[in-house]
Amino acid sequence: MRKKNFFDYKQNRPWAENLQVITQLGLTMAGCIIFCLFVGLSIDKYLGIRGIFTSLFIILGIIGGGVVVYRQILEILEKK
Repeated sequence: MRKKNFFDYKQNRPWAENLQVITQLGLTMAGCIIFCLFVGLSIDKYLGIRGIFTSLFIILGIIGGGVVVYRQILEILEKK
């Protein structure tokens, strides 16, 4: 007797692939913002400034993450 899997990938393949793409885009955006946050915090700590570079780099992280996610979406749409 064959044990039934909790998640049948063959039956739910389109759903699982879409979930993978959404997760990848979200993690990419979050990674860009978090990386820029730490860069900004490091520069502020080094220069002894309170939050100027942190704010600036968070904004740059949001913009950069948006550009990267946009390019990834275009790449996915070209494949289809």
